Amino acid sequence: MTTLPTTPDAARHRTRLLDGVPRGELLIHEIYASIQGESTFAGLPCTFVRTSVCDLRCTYCDTPYAFNRGERMTRSAVRDAVLALGIPLVEITGGEPLLQGDVLPLMCELADAGCTVLLETSGAHDVSGIDPRVHIIMDLKTPDSGEADRNLWANLEHLKPGDQIKFVIASEADWAWAVDAIRTHKLDNRFTVLVSTAFRELPPARLVDLLLAARLPKVRMQLQLHKYIWDPATRGV
Repeated sequence: MTTLPTTPDAARHRTRLLDGVPRGELLIHEIYASIQGESTFAGLPCTFVRTSVCDLRCTYCDTPYAFNRGERMTRSAVRDAVLALGIPLVEITGGEPLLQGDVLPLMCELADAGCTVLLETSGAHDVSGIDPRVHIIMDLKTPDSGEADRNLWANLEHLKPGDQIKFVIASEADWAWAVDAIRTHKLDNRFTVLVSTAFRELPPARLVDLLLAARLPKVRMQLQLHKYIWDPATRGV
């Protein structure tokens, strides 16, 4: 198990932890079966591959434990572990999966094996090279995340109509920002748009009121199911 102490320097974190991982291997925090808690796939049994390391530090991040701890695994070992669980819906998440180059061929191999592959990514990294069979769920960072300046807006030109854009809303200011982004880029006419509250920040009922008032009939509100089923601090769910 590779471990580093937590520091606020995300870039140094990423370099020190991943530079020693050779081609053909990945740094993996955990692989587990649960239900999909978000997206249009919510509620379905799903295998999760959580990669280690993230170069963002969102204020409301719920997986900081994946920043600095992981186990090196060959890509084939990751694939075999996923297939052994026997659940055809697979999500690659993190951390930030796109920091590791072998995530791209891993997703191809899983799709070749008949899996429906989801990729959860922050949107701060280029998605143009992702296999078109992969369902991209891209989290556009709002101002309250502290990372809105990292959004790579050029990614919008590489998403497919079936891909999904997610906004995590921590305040009414975040909501106003998200509405402006949706309208400016016509996101709700191009992709599936999902909005949710940062857990225990903005009350979900208030987000419902804001969504109705904005008259965005194609935008879907969601809740993080796993945080309501299990204690929010529970891992591996």
